[in-house]
Amino acid sequence: MAVPDIFYVEDNEDFVDVVERAIGQIDDTTVLRTIDDGALALNTLEKLAEDKAKPKLILIDLNLPGLSGLDLLRRIKETQALRYVPIVMFSTSDNPKDIRSSLEFGANAYVTKPLGYANLVKCLSAMHDFWLKTSSSVA
Repeated sequence: MAVPDIFYVEDNEDFVDVVERAIGQIDDTTVLRTIDDGALALNTLEKLAEDKAKPKLILIDLNLPGLSGLDLLRRIKETQALRYVPIVMFSTSDNPKDIRSSLEFGANAYVTKPLGYANLVKCLSAMHDFWLKTSSSVA
């Protein structure tokens, strides 16, 4: 299994397709891995960590089957080998309770999904530049 640069947990297949296209446009060398279920995502991340193959960034939607985005976030932060991998909650919700809960559970950032493809590319490009190019991580 290739080590993903970005591990994206999202159950909306249409949005995943758009994100994949946008990431390819931003940097065609970035490896994006998508999973559509929270429990499966946790299992996959734990296997990657066992192989010392952690992603550089994890993006998580709030509403997921199997394990909610917040529960997945909490479980990742409780896993020693994954604790320091940066996590951005990436959701359509702009509810202050969702944002507060995400940050309290250990998210590094909360980003509301932008409307329109051009805005999505700008948003993902900013995340890509910050989390994959300029920030330092202890992960």
